[in-house]
Amino acid sequence: MFEDGEKQFREIIKEYSTAAEKMERLILLKISSIAFFLLFSLAAGGQDELSFKGQLSAYTHLNPTNELHWYNGLRYIPQLNYQYGLSDKHRIGFEASANLYGNAMLSPSSSPEYTGDIKPYRLWARYSTNQFEFRAGLQKINFGSASLLRPLMWFDQIDPRDPLRLTDGVWAVLARYYFLNNVNIWAWTLYGNENRKGWETFSSDKKIPEFGGRLQTPVPRGEAGFSYHHRTADGSSLPDSSLIAGNVPENRFGFDAKFDMLIGWWIEASWSAYNKDIGMYSNQETINLGADYTFGLGNGLTVIYEQLIASFDKNPFAFENASTYSLLNLSYPVGLFDNISAIIYYDWKNNKAYNFLNWQRTFNKFTLYMMAYINPDDYNIPTPGSEDIMYAGSGIQLIFVFNH
Repeated sequence: MFEDGEKQFREIIKEYSTAAEKMERLILLKISSIAFFLLFSLAAGGQDELSFKGQLSAYTHLNPTNELHWYNGLRYIPQLNYQYGLSDKHRIGFEASANLYGNAMLSPSSSPEYTGDIKPYRLWARYSTNQFEFRAGLQKINFGSASLLRPLMWFDQIDPRDPLRLTDGVWAVLARYYFLNNVNIWAWTLYGNENRKGWETFSSDKKIPEFGGRLQTPVPRGEAGFSYHHRTADGSSLPDSSLIAGNVPENRFGFDAKFDMLIGWWIEASWSAYNKDIGMYSNQETINLGADYTFGLGNGLTVIYEQLIASFDKNPFAFENASTYSLLNLSYPVGLFDNISAIIYYDWKNNKAYNFLNWQRTFNKFTLYMMAYINPDDYNIPTPGSEDIMYAGSGIQLIFVFNH
């Protein structure tokens, strides 16, 4: 029996190695093609400042709870930046980057599965002055005062547990103007984004533009912001599509403020309202209240605490279907090269705790992350992304990162 198991395991490793070699050749070919095309295009014009960098990460994830226990992957994000100074105060800039990745999911008891993709990560052009910025293309748009559980995560999906802070961008035009008194105004238009963004329950109609804006202003001992966004949601993507047919216009309102009074503390809130009756999805309210402080213990212990309440309601602010979560984040630097952090979520509705521990070791151009977690098997915490099921139960994850 042992010999049969060993033979099966060797066959899986052999199959995985062959697929990994094919994936590596494909990734190198695509990277070379993209880099050559971008370098040739930019070299044809006037060159002021051209830079190329990239991030290569390899990761392995072991979780006996999952059907495929062993999850492995390789990701490369090449990034090309170009900036040209029109004058001392006027500049144009470009950024192009791609997300190239491949994954292999293995288990001795089932057939392996392989996934992978090559897609644009950022692709934008920008015109800027000392007080104004206009940026168009595939970009990241984020704002707000909260640190981890962010109600104003309208356009990104940054997971607080992800040390690389990866998130897909949105196709948008963004303009920002900064006044001399630190007041700033944002305005944006999104188009062609069909995937769900942030906390969206269902996706947008990609053929109808979305638009919005933000006002951010200083206040005594801090700053505050007011945000608005309008979009047309695709009713067919509702969890219960029988509630309504066709599109559903949505208006989204946000408020956030952050203060420094002995400790740092903030409030952030978002309200999404649809102009059609779609049952409990007609209104979505999310409120975060948090604080942070660094204690003078050893090298400095940083503590972040956040309290989040989120609810779906037929009537606004009824909070009839509310869920409440607490989050505690501890971070401590161990010497110059090591850092230990922990994130603890508590789901008050279901009385369940989720525990994540991360160790980070930094070298010259290399960084190693090791995360261990102990969670309930039925995973239910407010984090974005489709890979949350990977963190159900208990497991460990290693990420090796090389930046050049």
